[in-house]
Amino acid sequence: MTGRVLHTLLIGIAVSGFAFSLPTFASGDRELGQYLSSECVTCHQLSGRFQGIPPIVGWPETSFVQIMNEYRSRKRQNPVMQTIAGKLSPEEIAALAAYFGSLRPQSQ
Repeated sequence: MTGRVLHTLLIGIAVSGFAFSLPTFASGDRELGQYLSSECVTCHQLSGRFQGIPPIVGWPETSFVQIMNEYRSRKRQNPVMQTIAGKLSPEEIAALAAYFGSLRPQSQ
């Protein structure tokens, strides 16, 4: 095997291994998300309106999960959200993502 072929083969193996190690975001249980959402909608308006607190209605599931995980790991700074995200399991975060992602903001 030539050096170039071996190099290409090793890169291919490394990339495919990396792809398999990425976390997947399975769709969460929407009904569980709806059940869990009461704490969220205390601050985030279910209407999707923005009044000082960002709306979360209609967010793509993967974005919701990523942002919640950033609060859990304290990459995002907000003590309230860090506390809330810190007590949710990955399954609960996925469920909330499925629920809020399925909603559409109301016409304003």
